[in-house]
Amino acid sequence: MLIETTDAHFAALIAGGAPEGLTVAEGGVETPEMLEMLRDLSATVGEEFAPNAWMIVEDGEVVGLCSLVRIPYVGDTVMIGYGVAESRRRRGIARRAVADLLDWARADYRVSVVTAETSIHNAPSQRVLEANGFTRSGERTDEEDGELFCWRVEV
Repeated sequence: MLIETTDAHFAALIAGGAPEGLTVAEGGVETPEMLEMLRDLSATVGEEFAPNAWMIVEDGEVVGLCSLVRIPYVGDTVMIGYGVAESRRRRGIARRAVADLLDWARADYRVSVVTAETSIHNAPSQRVLEANGFTRSGERTDEEDGELFCWRVEV
């Protein structure tokens, strides 16, 4: 299940706690530095587009995060990113979360295309996208992330 992430949720996660009424996966969902970056990204994207960040919650536990990684572009195209706590990987959580994100996108009149990028070495994430109907649309090199496959699906 996806729960829209508020600034207060990010603050709780950054402080090493859990948003009210939830627990957090063993080991946390991400480093404090990455959570700060995601919090800032959500605030920036949120100036023009909301919702834009969600907690991935299973059985009352925050097990990951997903979000838009930039302000929508080409009018109706959003780019997503997602991550699952290391202690909760290989359980189908990312696949289900991306499916839920696509359900949201299909219901939002502002969105008709969803894109994503994966490292060329991240086969599990590639399988998540393929399982959700994404097709590879290209490749690019990023200064920080290296060689990437580009993905897209029309909703």
